[in-house]
Amino acid sequence: MDIFIKNKDYRKFTIASFLSGAGNILFYLALITYASKLRNYALAISLISISESVPQIFQVFSGYLADRTKNKFKLMVWLAAIRFGLYIIVGLLFASGFAGWNLVLAVIGINLISDIAGSYSGGLEMPLIVNIVGNDDLAEAEGFQSGINSIINMIAQFIGSGLLLFMSYSSLAIFNALTFLAAGALFASVGRNYYKTHPQKETAQVNKQGFFKTIASSFKQVKKANGLLTVVLVIALLNGVLGTIEPLISIVIAGNKSSMVIGTYSFTIALIGGVMTASVALGSIVGTKLLKNMSLFTVAIISTILSAAVIGTMLIKNVFICLPVMASLATVIGTASPKLTQWLVEAVDQDILSSTMGMLNTILVVTAPVMTTIFTTITASFGITIALTLLGVTCLMVLAIIVRVVYSINKNVAINEA
Repeated sequence: MDIFIKNKDYRKFTIASFLSGAGNILFYLALITYASKLRNYALAISLISISESVPQIFQVFSGYLADRTKNKFKLMVWLAAIRFGLYIIVGLLFASGFAGWNLVLAVIGINLISDIAGSYSGGLEMPLIVNIVGNDDLAEAEGFQSGINSIINMIAQFIGSGLLLFMSYSSLAIFNALTFLAAGALFASVGRNYYKTHPQKETAQVNKQGFFKTIASSFKQVKKANGLLTVVLVIALLNGVLGTIEPLISIVIAGNKSSMVIGTYSFTIALIGGVMTASVALGSIVGTKLLKNMSLFTVAIISTILSAAVIGTMLIKNVFICLPVMASLATVIGTASPKLTQWLVEAVDQDILSSTMGMLNTILVVTAPVMTTIFTTITASFGITIALTLLGVTCLMVLAIIVRVVYSINKNVAINEA
């Protein structure tokens, strides 16, 4: 919070990011709502979801392109302008005679192009944030941005559902376009201010290696930082566990409505989602400052223990015990990602920073759907108790791995000091 108040360029930069993110959520809700009215709505919604997830899976490619980009501020402005133009087209399509599947397929295609541009823009952001705030304040800056983004995304869903009551789909698309226009103007303002006070050569570091050589360099540098790769894999598994817990607890509550429902089933599920989102945001905003001196290894150990505790509360089927433990887990995990980002920035060369971030983000993104698929399949085949037990065993295995790595690192440090 302090850095947002004190650093004017960072404040503008994050507001621009918040604007484009909120606009995206608003329009996504509108598109899903329109698709839900089609005859084969399940297929339409599935296609929309796939188009939203594809750019996230291939962040490593957008990160690589970002590292090869010399004038990152200028390109971010252009990408925002392109996304503005794309959603103006979407608004015109909704206002025209287009309808049904023809309209949905056209908008999905445009939305996919926009999201790919957004993924590219996201890859450009991290090196610029490092330049604006510096390495020492990066974890706090990243945590604040991540936490506020989570809150904005949650609020935007409620606002979007309200706007649909009196705004047309065309109006919402144009509103989304205007958020990108405003974001582009803010990026341009930050860029002008930054270049006035910093020589061009300080922001001109670009990667000139080929794609596979870049990935090999990224992997080599991450592996060289003692314990960093292991922590990345542990946090990826924890993200997978957190992503898996949500559908599994929905199944547990559905089977135990008399003891686990608070009010209604839908309210209980919404409450759990809201608590998790708010807790992750709290960890990102406040936890990064309060736990600034706590090592990422300690955060990973605490997160793993709390993951096992959440699974235990699900097995005893008590929602009032489960909720606070889940909130604690989400809060601690909220502190992990900014700390990981700061360690990563310090461990790798800046000219391959976006490629490395993209590679690791791809790992982090993929684990949740993969683990969710595995454990929901186990639930369908063998029952929820077996699935939860195996998930608990997975947590204990992760805990054993991280404790062993910490012991090994401490042992090596003691030997070197001796």
